[in-house]
Amino acid sequence: MSPSAATEVAPPEGALDGPSLGPPLRALARRSSVAFRRRPGSLFPVVMPLFFAALSTASFQRATGIEGFPEVDGFLDFLLAATITQGVLFGGIQAGADMALDVQDGFFERLLATPVPRLALLLGHLAGAVAFAALQTVFFLVVLGIGGASVKAGPAGVVVLVLYGGLVALAIGGVMVGVALRTGSTEAVQGSFPLVFILLFLSSAFFPTALMSGWYRDLAEANPVSWMVDGARELVIEGWSFGAAAQALGVAAGLAALTMAFATRSLARRVRAS
Repeated sequence: MSPSAATEVAPPEGALDGPSLGPPLRALARRSSVAFRRRPGSLFPVVMPLFFAALSTASFQRATGIEGFPEVDGFLDFLLAATITQGVLFGGIQAGADMALDVQDGFFERLLATPVPRLALLLGHLAGAVAFAALQTVFFLVVLGIGGASVKAGPAGVVVLVLYGGLVALAIGGVMVGVALRTGSTEAVQGSFPLVFILLFLSSAFFPTALMSGWYRDLAEANPVSWMVDGARELVIEGWSFGAAAQALGVAAGLAALTMAFATRSLARRVRAS
């Protein structure tokens, strides 16, 4: 696109504010949500965490008797927060892959040739990821609840966990959408999956840090994923706590703010280059 053409179709000043953002944002968010539902790969962040939870529970159920292990009714209670986090992290990667596809296919460029507010191009993908994460969280709570897990914090704890899932999706989605806008490559986004996997497993998601030792424990205690999961897990296994709710939501929100800043800068860079 030539500079003159870009100038012609640029939205009026203030297009990122006010009611003009609403309709295109809703349309793009709906498109993203439909894409999530229709893609067969969307089953992976739903089925894989459940499979891992079932396998881990069968293998490590007796670990709950180790001295120093948190008091739980079963290992599935301990894994509930980790299962939500795992599924949402994996699902959030898809938001970046969708954005990369739009860049590769030229759909992103066509949207730039319209008066759609630029912020809607970013938020539309992320809104779909957040909605999918909320549904994931509810699904995990129901399925693991059937398996015997329970949230001791009650309905308030369930609400916090659903909000937590959405914020984690926003955090990981911001990173992945930012990478997609920087590279325009689905391979680059999908190639980040092992890094997310490592970040998850170098945390307290699947085992308490109190029973770890050495450098592994140091990494797990310094990992923000541990801070989030520990707060969410406390609501599940101990009961309601404002401190635990604030920890889970606050850390997730803080990470989301950082990754959204990265995604916004990446969007501005992509728009300038178009």
